[in-house]
Amino acid sequence: MSFLHIKKGDRREKTDRVKDMTKGNPTRLIFFFALPLILGNLGQQLYMITDTVIVGQGVGLEALAALGATDWIYWLVLWPVQLLTQGFAVLITQNIGEGNEKSIKKSIAMSAILCMVIGSVVSLLFPLLARPLLGLLKTPGDIFNGAHAYVTVMYAGTLIVMAYNMASAVLRAFGDGKTPLIAMIIAAVLNISLDLLLVMGFQWGIVGAAAATIFSQLVAFLYCLLMISKIPAVNMKREDWKPDGLVIKRLLKLGTPLAFSHVAIVIGGIILQFVINGFGSLFIAAFTATNKLYGLLESSATSFGFATSTYMGQNWGARNPERIRMGMRSAVKLATVFSIAISVLMLLFGRYLLMMFISSEDANAPAVLELAYQYLTIMSVTLLILYALHVYRAAIQGMGNTIIPMLAGLLECVGRVSVALLLPKIMGEYGLFFAESTAWLFSAVCVTTAYYAFVRKMPVSGIKTKACTCLR
Repeated sequence: MSFLHIKKGDRREKTDRVKDMTKGNPTRLIFFFALPLILGNLGQQLYMITDTVIVGQGVGLEALAALGATDWIYWLVLWPVQLLTQGFAVLITQNIGEGNEKSIKKSIAMSAILCMVIGSVVSLLFPLLARPLLGLLKTPGDIFNGAHAYVTVMYAGTLIVMAYNMASAVLRAFGDGKTPLIAMIIAAVLNISLDLLLVMGFQWGIVGAAAATIFSQLVAFLYCLLMISKIPAVNMKREDWKPDGLVIKRLLKLGTPLAFSHVAIVIGGIILQFVINGFGSLFIAAFTATNKLYGLLESSATSFGFATSTYMGQNWGARNPERIRMGMRSAVKLATVFSIAISVLMLLFGRYLLMMFISSEDANAPAVLELAYQYLTIMSVTLLILYALHVYRAAIQGMGNTIIPMLAGLLECVGRVSVALLLPKIMGEYGLFFAESTAWLFSAVCVTTAYYAFVRKMPVSGIKTKACTCLR
């Protein structure tokens, strides 16, 4: 009897929320696993965009700029937290591919303990660092207090955000993309309602937007936790929670390089933000408006990355190199189609989307909109690079190599900083619009080259283990 069956009364029935990625058509598996993740990411972007729309329209351009001034220093915490959980999930996914129930439970338990410790430390430490970080970036005085209030609340909620990301990562490791989707729908609806209540009704400003986001993430986490508890493989016993130094070491070995890579990426972004701040509040507002659409540009890329990582992890655990190659071809084709479609949509309708964030009553609105659309255009025409980066990086991570993604993160930092420091001297403020695309290119070349060098060394076929008997 499969231990991935959900109990219903005294009987068990097979659930369609878990997927055996070691059998079946790779294109179909990756697409239908990615689809609910895409919808879930869109839901997440929806409530992030809602924060920005309500703040930009209801509070003003100054508040919008304050939100933008916090982006990189918040991502300094958010991205490493997310990548740690992704790294931890690599081991869980490979254990599933091996069909090792005991190892699955132990790796999940140790991941949860690490998340609790790390999330608690960050939630206590970083609110104290918010003011110095904003000062380091020379955040303009007219938006400093708003930016400080917003990022302090967001930092304090890091434990909740990390818990949600870990819960989602566990579900994805089992091939469940539907539960995170439902969680995001619930969170999006709740976040919008709380935004209207706290920001517009209670007049809490951007602090209300931050509080709404954190509370919505808490609800999403609790829902995911409830669904995880229904998977018999995650029915922990006391011995599963006993600290295991070897497993903790393996988890940190997988997660730490990924987190470090994104610390490097964010450091590059902070340097970029420092340069952006020198061009004043209006330029910051334009950058903010476009960056809030960045999530829509990237949402499908992230989803295909998660799907590719899960597919690769299960098939790596099953020792099936032939399916790894097949899956990579499928993932690249899907990513290409989606990136081109999204690029076209943004080029056609991006200006109208940007108008959501910019109050038409502000005298500077036309100038801000024009700057924002120029930036969006450059990112849209180079979007295929970003999608290639996500898919190839996820494939390498899924196979257990997190050193190459770390090197790719360092190269992304180099690309972003090089543009931020050099191009404005040649092209003025417009040179900053090329920072993201250049960073993507540097990183994508690294992971793509590494992937093909790696797979050339793999045998055409491998010796299969009892792969994924836990999924059947």
